[in-house]
Amino acid sequence: MTKLSKTLVVTAAFAVIATSAFSQASWDFKAGMAYVYGGPGKMSATAMASAERNHDAMMKNAKKVPDNTVFFMDKGTLYSTSGRLDPTGNFYVN
Repeated sequence: MTKLSKTLVVTAAFAVIATSAFSQASWDFKAGMAYVYGGPGKMSATAMASAERNHDAMMKNAKKVPDNTVFFMDKGTLYSTSGRLDPTGNFYVN
């Protein structure tokens, strides 16, 4: 996975986690938008160029985020793991 595609996936996940505080609210990703995590406290969203070659370049190395992927912060670093959280925030491995 390229650095850009990893960054986009991680940023989108972090943005949702940071704004929803682990609530049951739906994630609101919009088509045509890129979400970038640039490190602790550095997040941004921007419209992507609509050219087909731009889309093809991003999709070339993109990877689908697997179901039941949990994103979380620890000491200022964003991590992901496989599992699930129950409504009280307890983590379980699938």
